[in-house]
Amino acid sequence: MNPVIELQRVTKRHGPLVRLAEIDLTIKEGEMLALLGHNGAGKTTIMKLILGLIAPSSGHVDVLGGAPDGPHAERLRRQLGYLPENVTFYEQLTGREVLTYFARLKRADRHQVTVLLERVGLVEAADRRVKTYSKGMRQRLGLAQALLGSPRLLLLDEPTTGLDPAATRDFYQAVKALRDNGCTVLLSSHVLPGIEPYIDRALILGKGRRLALGSLEQLREEAKLPLTFRIHGTLLTMQSQLWKAMSLEPIPINERCVEVNVPAENKMQVLRQLTTMPNIDDIELSPPTLEHLYTHFSTRPASLTPGASA
Repeated sequence: MNPVIELQRVTKRHGPLVRLAEIDLTIKEGEMLALLGHNGAGKTTIMKLILGLIAPSSGHVDVLGGAPDGPHAERLRRQLGYLPENVTFYEQLTGREVLTYFARLKRADRHQVTVLLERVGLVEAADRRVKTYSKGMRQRLGLAQALLGSPRLLLLDEPTTGLDPAATRDFYQAVKALRDNGCTVLLSSHVLPGIEPYIDRALILGKGRRLALGSLEQLREEAKLPLTFRIHGTLLTMQSQLWKAMSLEPIPINERCVEVNVPAENKMQVLRQLTTMPNIDDIELSPPTLEHLYTHFSTRPASLTPGASA
């Protein structure tokens, strides 16, 4: 299976400033990959390279089998959907009219308009003017616009900025359904808890360089961060000798709950010891979240950061 996106030793410079430094990245069909990093890390530069808006200073960019800024570009645009961070439509048009207009521009089947309005949950608002839409409704209309022409590749740049948690969940559930049907998704987001349940892999960038790449399990294995045990019971904070014997430092949450951080390799040993403690009602185990992993890789010393290969 050919990759949908392939970057080979891509570097992008703006004068003396290096935006990207020798990035290698391969994204397969049906994969959802998150681009993570602080402002200026290189996320937007990668998006622009894939869209063909800028060319690399060195290296090679291949999207759906060709260079995005070459003769392949017109065919690529018909197979690619893009949703920017700030979606703007002519507010006097209805949602249906907006999609009909973009369907003509993209030479897409106009019968898709009604299907996409239903897919993003805007059927009942389809004939209302866009000026009456909430932020979440505009984002969903933007997603419908990006899906015209049944793209094989979908680029989402901070797609849920300004959305409440429920709207964010609904948005990503719609995107997940597309991914499950074979669409490749590349997204950039600062809202890490919102994307964690949906992504296949994450690429963490810092100052144009790759800091880490992998699935959540791969990143956890590389980071070797501790697990969090949340323990419920009575008199937990008073059992100091037992905690000391296990080399654990309990953090009180309330009168009936404490948390302890446990190295992953000690998980089973600690669990067995905890079962011998009196008055324990429940134990919850939580692996490091995407936010914990992002913080770890973004702040570790440069000497520990691998090369730019991704």
